[in-house]
Amino acid sequence: MQASHDTSLTGSLQLTKTGRLKHFLTITGLSKELLTEILDTADSLIEVGERNIKKVPLLRGKTVVNLFFEASTRTRSTFELAAKRLSADVLNLNINTSATSKGESLSDTLKNLEAMASDMFVVRHAQSGAAHFIAESVTPGVSIVNAGDGWHAHPTQAMLDMLTIRQNKGKFEGLRVAIIGDILHSRVARSQIRALNTLGVKEVRVIAPNTLLPKHVESLGVTVYNSMDEGLKDLDVIIMLRLQRERMQGALLPSESEYYNLYGLTTERLKMAKPDAIVMHPGPINRGVEIESEVADGEQSVILDQVTNGIAIRMAVMSMAMGGQMEERQLKQKTHNELSESEERL
Repeated sequence: MQASHDTSLTGSLQLTKTGRLKHFLTITGLSKELLTEILDTADSLIEVGERNIKKVPLLRGKTVVNLFFEASTRTRSTFELAAKRLSADVLNLNINTSATSKGESLSDTLKNLEAMASDMFVVRHAQSGAAHFIAESVTPGVSIVNAGDGWHAHPTQAMLDMLTIRQNKGKFEGLRVAIIGDILHSRVARSQIRALNTLGVKEVRVIAPNTLLPKHVESLGVTVYNSMDEGLKDLDVIIMLRLQRERMQGALLPSESEYYNLYGLTTERLKMAKPDAIVMHPGPINRGVEIESEVADGEQSVILDQVTNGIAIRMAVMSMAMGGQMEERQLKQKTHNELSESEERL
């Protein structure tokens, strides 16, 4: 399953001819203006969760299918909540009991779901490029939202992190941000780095042992630190990552306790960053492995804010993507009508 990750091709696949979002597959190829529009739209939707009736009619009559080939609790539940708050009908497909586990191909499964008049697929898959593959082969008019593919990308997680940073810091310019931990296996980190650089932060740092860093990581636009104590200096934002044991092959770490001693975020270490630095974590948290409980639950932690913002960001992305698809359909219909009128005159 291969799909082009070239910036220009990715951008054109995700966008309509007028530059509106129609799929959301990766941060790559998206402009600062479009990322800011996603954040602004999410900001306007946060208050929906505070209403007595938590509904807006933006996707009324639309069908959203959660197509999760990997286990997920928070991401799938927040996508489901987001779709329901937009008034969409939601189908959660249990892959373990679906036809794909009985030998049916992914393409055949998609065709059957499309035949049920589905309007959007939210896809999580263990293989990098899966969402791109589906977006390239899906029936025109159906939106694809990437809920995480392999080691490649997790764009909605990155955007909810950007929203959390903007809420707490007001702007991106001038900020020093560090992503700490298992960068090698993290699709979240790759999306975060692209989003932070696109939005114009002063510096993005990655702090990790060399065994947990991708080759040529500097080419992503980051400064590399192997020392936690050095890397934490003058930071405005600290993003901790989970150790992804399930994706590790071979002995990349001597032990979790040694990792914690060298790279765990403790109350004492947090003092090395700026006094108003915020602490983030995409979850799930391994307490005592990458972060101390006192820090995770402390005043500088905004981890629960990230969860809340996840619903608003996913509402924003889904509504914008469907809006882009509707615009494209209307444009095609207008072109078709004009051609028909022209032929009649001839």
